[in-house]
Amino acid sequence: MSTLRESFERASLPALRRLDALPRALPFLLVLVLVVAGVLLPSPGWLLIGVVVLLLAWILALAWPRLSTAERLMRLSVVAIMVAILLTQAFPRS
Repeated sequence: MSTLRESFERASLPALRRLDALPRALPFLLVLVLVVAGVLLPSPGWLLIGVVVLLLAWILALAWPRLSTAERLMRLSVVAIMVAILLTQAFPRS
């Protein structure tokens, strides 16, 4: 492992321990609430989706070395879909 990777994992450890201490469904429900609120709220709602994108990208980066190619593609597609939602909310057509 590179030193950058090790420092990234070491810096993430306290947050991961806090997440691990939560009830299993709570992080999922939190992400769900943020996405629904981000979609339903007007102008500043895209900021909530931005938080979700950052959270999902952070978890993906932590898990990346341990994932198979199919798992990487699936998780990247989820992040890409969330980025697409973020951009459509941040820059509406009308």
